[in-house]
Amino acid sequence: MGSTVFDSALFRDMFGTAEMRAVFADEALVGRYLEAEAALARAQARLGIVPAEAARSIAAACGSIVIDWERLRRDTENVGYPILPLVHQLAEAASEAGRYVHWGATTQDIMDTASVLQVRAALDIVARDLGELRAILAGLARRHRDTPMAGRTHLQQALPVTFGYKAAVWLSGIDRHIERVQQARPRILLGQFAGAAGTLASVGEAGLEIQRLFCEELGLAQPAITWHVARDGLAEAVTLLGLVTGTLAKIATDVMMMSATEFGEASEPFVPGRGASSTMPQKRNPISSELMLAAAKAVRQHVAAMLDAMVQDFERATGPWHLEWVSLPESFLLTASSLANAKSMLAGLVVHEDRMRQNLGLTGGLVVAEAVMMAAAPALGRQRAHDIVYEACREAIEGGRDLAAVLATSREVAEALGGEVAIRRHCDPANYLGSCGPMVDRVLADPNGSTR
Repeated sequence: MGSTVFDSALFRDMFGTAEMRAVFADEALVGRYLEAEAALARAQARLGIVPAEAARSIAAACGSIVIDWERLRRDTENVGYPILPLVHQLAEAASEAGRYVHWGATTQDIMDTASVLQVRAALDIVARDLGELRAILAGLARRHRDTPMAGRTHLQQALPVTFGYKAAVWLSGIDRHIERVQQARPRILLGQFAGAAGTLASVGEAGLEIQRLFCEELGLAQPAITWHVARDGLAEAVTLLGLVTGTLAKIATDVMMMSATEFGEASEPFVPGRGASSTMPQKRNPISSELMLAAAKAVRQHVAAMLDAMVQDFERATGPWHLEWVSLPESFLLTASSLANAKSMLAGLVVHEDRMRQNLGLTGGLVVAEAVMMAAAPALGRQRAHDIVYEACREAIEGGRDLAAVLATSREVAEALGGEVAIRRHCDPANYLGSCGPMVDRVLADPNGSTR
């Protein structure tokens, strides 16, 4: 049985996905180590540094080796790293060619390269999910482009917006994350082959060419210089996940608050039993949103850990490197979970348009006080219009009256706006949506979220 939410039979699919777990599973990790060892042998054989037949034998052994997991676990705990114990098993499996296994490499070369290979596969999943989420949010924004609702600042009604505008704001962040993932790949997806102190001294003058071919074999970029203790690439990967989950948590927070009984403007999709209470039969808790919020809070801590892990001593760290072993897989698992919850929740989100309209009417027109003020300003001057509308708002609040009714008693306002019908038109929230619609259109038209 598992002991953490990531391997627990109860919780693992709430804090990860099977697909992402497969990327970071022990079998996959050791497979990446072997992939790197095989690539190194092939690269060196291309330069005649190791015999071609030996390289073929090593590659074959990497593909067919039956790992003694108990021995590997025991030896890893003793050594502190898994590569030397794995190299022993691989050398045995490769028979005569075993003497050429791990030629000129150091433990961190293989582990760093394996981590990058995992991150590449994990980023592919994240990028795909972001694309699918974009399509869902674009559908929401398009469908509700002109659905009016109360915009809120400091948790109070401020001005009317549309739900499509809100969804497009969410979408704009996702668009930027899609762009960030693409832009970050060249900085993150670098191979690592540099030897004990990063100088490639163990392989002589051919070092940089071996490195180039090694990276080529794996489809990774060759770094300009060793990054054993320059960890900004992997730190960027986790920081990027912090940004992604932060955006998802903002969406989750909006949905959770809109789902509150007092708002009633949206509901997560109905699934029998989901979000149920053990004692209150009426409850339908926003579980997907809650998990998205929790994931963001957890990833945020891993971002801090990865930034801390960047502070490494001299040419090989004495401990910060180990933080990555914890933070990399957990951050990707949490992000995958959050994206999965976001997709399922938003794809089936129930939008209560009638309740949105009802809530807009709660203030009796006060939500569009600015609209009246700005409409009257050309005739009265901005400050005079502000003072008149301010006083009308006070009267409406204290008397429990509709703002339009109070304004209609003002001769100045009636003359400035053109009568009671015009006053009521300006007090209709649906007539004061600003550029919500055009901004939705721009986000939908430009997946990069800009107007260039």
